[in-house]
Amino acid sequence: MAERPTLAPEKVSDAVKSQIAGFHRAVVDEVAAAVGRDRVVVVGMAQNPFVKKARSLLDREGVKHTYLEYGSYLSKWKERLAIKLWAGFPTFPMVFVDGVLEGGYAELVKLRDQGRLKPQP
Repeated sequence: MAERPTLAPEKVSDAVKSQIAGFHRAVVDEVAAAVGRDRVVVVGMAQNPFVKKARSLLDREGVKHTYLEYGSYLSKWKERLAIKLWAGFPTFPMVFVDGVLEGGYAELVKLRDQGRLKPQP
C-alpha cells in the first residue's frame, strides 16, 4: 500500500508544527473522540449530496452511526480543513468504521456490497 506524500518532519519548523497542532484543535479532538468511541462515524457538511447518500445507506442497512456536521459549502471551511489535514482524506463524507477511515460514499457502497456493513446486535 502506498503512503501519501507528506513533507518530511525535519522540513517543517517548530513554529509551523505548533500552528498545525493547534489549528481548530477542538474540532479535531471532537472527531477523534467520536471515532474512538463509536463503531461508525460519518463526518460531513450540510448541502453535500454524498453525505446525505451515505447517511441514508447506513439507515437503510440498519447501521447505527454518529453524524458530525461542520458547516456547509459557505461556512466552517477552516474547521473542515483541519479535519482533512488530520485524516489525510480530501473529501466529505468521511466514514469511519471500527476506528478506521474507510473513505467516502463510494467506499461505503463497496463495504455494503462486500457484506461488511452489519447492524449492531
